[in-house]
Amino acid sequence: MGWPRGAPKSVADHFLLSSGHHRSGITRRIPCARAPPGVFPAELLQMDPPPSKIRGRSTGTAPAAAAATTSITDVDEDVLVRCAGYLTPREVSSMAMSCKFLKRVAYSDAVWHRLYRSVSANGVRRREAEMRFRLCMRWMDRRSGRLVPAGFPTGVRRAYLDRLSAVQQFKFVDPLVIHFRPKVPYNGILLDKSRVVLKQGSTLQILKFDSSAGHEYSRERYKHKAEVTCMRLFPLSEISSSGGETESEESALVTSSCDRSIRLWWEDDCERCFKGHIGPVWTLSDKLIGEGKDRVLASGGDDGVVRLWSLSSRKHGEQALKSTFYGHEKPVKFISVAGHCTSLLVSISGDSEIRVWDANAFRSSCCVGMASVSGAPVNVKCHESLLYVATGSHVAIIDLRTMQRVSTAATSQRSLYSFGIIPSKSLICTGETGRAMLWDVRKNQDQSKSAPIAELDGHLGPVTHLHMDSYKIVTGGPEDEYVNVWEADTGNRVNSLICGWEGVSSTSGCSAIAVDGCRILTAACGPERGVVRLRDFTVADHPISQYLDEYTS
Repeated sequence: MGWPRGAPKSVADHFLLSSGHHRSGITRRIPCARAPPGVFPAELLQMDPPPSKIRGRSTGTAPAAAAATTSITDVDEDVLVRCAGYLTPREVSSMAMSCKFLKRVAYSDAVWHRLYRSVSANGVRRREAEMRFRLCMRWMDRRSGRLVPAGFPTGVRRAYLDRLSAVQQFKFVDPLVIHFRPKVPYNGILLDKSRVVLKQGSTLQILKFDSSAGHEYSRERYKHKAEVTCMRLFPLSEISSSGGETESEESALVTSSCDRSIRLWWEDDCERCFKGHIGPVWTLSDKLIGEGKDRVLASGGDDGVVRLWSLSSRKHGEQALKSTFYGHEKPVKFISVAGHCTSLLVSISGDSEIRVWDANAFRSSCCVGMASVSGAPVNVKCHESLLYVATGSHVAIIDLRTMQRVSTAATSQRSLYSFGIIPSKSLICTGETGRAMLWDVRKNQDQSKSAPIAELDGHLGPVTHLHMDSYKIVTGGPEDEYVNVWEADTGNRVNSLICGWEGVSSTSGCSAIAVDGCRILTAACGPERGVVRLRDFTVADHPISQYLDEYTS
């Protein structure tokens, strides 16, 4: 977290300069070393009080035995508010959870006014940050008819959180829109800051854009020798041989293909190529395995083998191969890394056999767990020590420590095409033909037959694309030209976004979606060419509710 020009070098310095406790002889010297983000230095809480406040002595210097330490609650609230103004929203939230006194400070309007005006951690330009603040003020005007008085402790904070939820849920009609017009329709997309990655067959295209200007400005084309089967983006800090010490926020693209290769792309060329599978490579792990400079990438192929590759070394081909795991009799379809132990990875094959591997073992017999489920595999996702497996028409939860099934979280009467999870809210969403279903894992644990808490109706054909986060659910399919947005907690629909050109019959449906916070990228497929549309709701200003009120009045 950067400090504004002229600001104190640490929270301790800011306290000393603001509180008036910096007079000579009253305080011990507090080091100027900067405290970790969101943490007040321990020395701040160990200041000696003025001599006049020490029991039994009115003047002079207090003996060490008689000195009483001052707690954080003795600090003036205005001073703490000024200190908290230099924190990020996440750090302010952590501060609010520590105690009631700091919660009152963290809820101060002055803190949230400054948060709105500051440049966000994602690198938003100051002009956009100022725009967000003005939009917050308008949001408060619409909700209450007036601005909340400055002394009210939750006014700006409540408006900040309400607008954040609305932006994250795409509840506006006027997002910033950037159109890409590729010559061929693409069936796979990724969204990464100011880059869009598209795939179709063996071709990869990377579009770089400037969201502030509202247009693209660079195109790059890569090619495999056969169809691209999987794409992943990994931060350079995790791939670098320096063990994550690099400060670059860029990501490198890793792809697998039916040409039996895995390629690492960076800047304008293929940086590395890994070969070792004797058939098409179908999947890549969703995260890198391990920690520090020893992180590796897992791949699964048509040969039923899981292979581990070192991305941090400069080696190519089979020289970068770290280990090979045998055991599956069918092609490996999906790989996911365990949450409770970064050296464990889970693979599932075409016959729905599940195997857990220990990457630290580095030998062919390092399978540490096995399980089997019924139905064709749809996808797998790990969270902590639990594995969520979607196969056939149900979703099962397996404990990776015991390899026992914990529960059947969802059971549908139709085949599943996609699924997503929000572990923090115990929610699961599954995509079926014509609809998506929202499930609460807690409500289905003690029931012999699971039941959804909401049916997300309104699609044509199968729901093959599904994104789920703590704010929203986004669903779409190849036979429906609209993408629907739903509230994650209730399943209520809040928006519908068209993928192709409105009124143009050549667009047949949504071929892919990618969601990144308050941005969504959609690709529409057609008989000749497609359209890729990026919507950014960051500075949107007209809520859907206001639009509907004006339309119905």
